Amino acid sequence: MPNNPKKDQPFGRVISVQGPVVDVKFKSIEELPSIYGLLKVSTIDDKEIFLEVAEHRANRVARCIAINSTQNLQRNAKAISLGHPIQVPVGDAMYGRAINVLGQPIDQKGPILASEYKSIRRNNLETTLRPKAITASKFEVLETGIKIIDLLFPLVKGSKTGVLGGAGLGKSVITLEIIHNIVTRHQGTCVFVGIGERIREGNELFWELHNHGILPKTMIAFGQMNEPPGARYGVAMTGVTMAETLQRENHDVLLFVDNVFRFIQAGAEISTLLGRVPSETGYQPTLISEASEFHERIRSGDGLSGSVTCVEAVYVPADDLTDPAVVAIFTFLDSLMVLSRERVQLGLYPAIDPLQSSCANLDSEVVGDRHYQVSQEVLRVFYKYEELRKLVLVIGLDELSPADRLIYDRARKLQNFLTQPFTVAEAYTGKKGFYVPIEETIQGCEAILSGHCDKRGEEEFYMIGPLVP
Repeated sequence: MPNNPKKDQPFGRVISVQGPVVDVKFKSIEELPSIYGLLKVSTIDDKEIFLEVAEHRANRVARCIAINSTQNLQRNAKAISLGHPIQVPVGDAMYGRAINVLGQPIDQKGPILASEYKSIRRNNLETTLRPKAITASKFEVLETGIKIIDLLFPLVKGSKTGVLGGAGLGKSVITLEIIHNIVTRHQGTCVFVGIGERIREGNELFWELHNHGILPKTMIAFGQMNEPPGARYGVAMTGVTMAETLQRENHDVLLFVDNVFRFIQAGAEISTLLGRVPSETGYQPTLISEASEFHERIRSGDGLSGSVTCVEAVYVPADDLTDPAVVAIFTFLDSLMVLSRERVQLGLYPAIDPLQSSCANLDSEVVGDRHYQVSQEVLRVFYKYEELRKLVLVIGLDELSPADRLIYDRARKLQNFLTQPFTVAEAYTGKKGFYVPIEETIQGCEAILSGHCDKRGEEEFYMIGPLVP
């Protein structure tokens, strides 16, 4: 195992423990481990604690962040330097397995028999210039089967998509539905990274994937809410390391991150614990560099035929989209799907607000002219509906002109048509989930926009799959 010490490894002594921050003093400057080096120390009850070097202090002291709990760690305990950063198993042995930040199995399926281990830290990230013009043949749209996503926020291979929303708006459910649809329909390879989410959610996700037969094509890494900030921060790097390895083997990888805000939050906790002065916004001064360290490793090209397509859930604190951490994250994203609390209250699931959201891939060169024209007409109707909705609250529906009333009614039908019952939510909704191909979504929108459905009630379009003539 790579995280076990070899004989005659340098060692130091623990001189201070302040929560997850541990100071280790070494005999000489030559023995001092490098930044991100891994140390191993035992507690008085023989439990192993792993420490990651964060700073070099005066007098040969390495200030470390604990990856697991420091309970029962004694002063003067022997801390052995392993001589390398955290290394995790990679390759085919990881399919169907769940690991923690250290690469240790947490699924009670026995040891992982991997032939290769990789460091989760990369300091030599090569930079390559992208060509100035990318032809349409370079784009490959991944069909998710979710109507509103396929129509307005197409998922393109090699892109990064963010699902932004506050607590309880359905970020995890949307992420899980995308995993289910793409893995089952397209036989995709999936890496799921759970960062700082509830333990219950991790357990539910594991069994949901198992019950739907998706687990054998999925690799899972968890650093959950009950773990120290070092584990929650590092597990993002563990997940992207597994995805990079699959990409280098020329696989098309889907990387799902739930929740990337917790990664930034863990970085802020570590920064505070290390005594760094926060920025004027209250976050760590290294906010942008930490966000970029993670996101810049998620990329396609570099002469590889494999790709990494990333879908990230982003928690929005207090539904404030101007929060500095949220702004720092969506700087790196190609597509933003903003979830609306108002739409949740109206029962419109998935609760994606099309007017607050945006997508760089919604272009005629990517999706084709017909798809692009329909999507733009849908957005135009939604913009007009938003104006009319505010007017109706003041003067009433009957006071609208016949032309405005027509747009208002069609917008309501479109809004309902773009709702959809999910397969992974069948246990909660009691409704059978639907997978809707892009072509059927476009046909349904065209039928509503052209007036073929004007005589039908808007309730007929609510929570259905494809539009039945």
